[in-house]
Amino acid sequence: MKPGDPEAVRELFEAIAPRYDLLNDLLSLGLHRLWKRQAVAWIRPRPGQQLLDLCCGTGDLALVLAERVRPGGTVLGLDAAEAPLAVARRRAAERPWLPLSFRLGDALATGLATGEVDGAAMAYGLRNLADPGAGLRELRRLLRPGGRAAVLDFNRSEPGAGPAAAAVARFQRLYLRQLVVPAARAFGLPEQYAYLEASLARFPTAAVQETLARAAGFTLVRHRHLAAGLMGLLELQA
Repeated sequence: MKPGDPEAVRELFEAIAPRYDLLNDLLSLGLHRLWKRQAVAWIRPRPGQQLLDLCCGTGDLALVLAERVRPGGTVLGLDAAEAPLAVARRRAAERPWLPLSFRLGDALATGLATGEVDGAAMAYGLRNLADPGAGLRELRRLLRPGGRAAVLDFNRSEPGAGPAAAAVARFQRLYLRQLVVPAARAFGLPEQYAYLEASLARFPTAAVQETLARAAGFTLVRHRHLAAGLMGLLELQA
């Protein structure tokens, strides 16, 4: 499975959608919810705002955002795969009071108007795009001046960054090979989760992400390590 291939990525998420939330909880010990809340804290959603969740998957981050923009606001979740969106819509239907909608779409070419949203999130999506730089440029285009965006994903350690970073990278490989893939095998999804390590190998490092974000036109750019450097949060302001 070639990392960044749009069709391969779409097929991957179509396959894992029914088990995605359960595996996320198991493999992160539920910590992914904390990391996503840190992304939300950066965005600072407020009542009346129009927010966007790019690569929204099964919608857990969009649901949190939608709680924060009432009354008067809206949240749109966009994803390239239909199966995760079906899960997201079912979850949203259980909370009909939330101002939330989901749509099939491409994070590199959303079709939304320039400056349409006050804030945006992307969790575990940038790494899967064919061109992360283009993804950041589209994200910047969509934000109104001063709007905030949070991009959460695995962190790829800087090559030659020192013993501590090397230890984190070794632990990350061990985690993916000895925990993630065997756990996914129990659900019949070993190939899909083996893709994680391959996708991480081509993912821009924190420094490169910051460079790409500045080139995209963001005025404030900061990458923060989470979970001792296993995860990363790219904090952006238009």
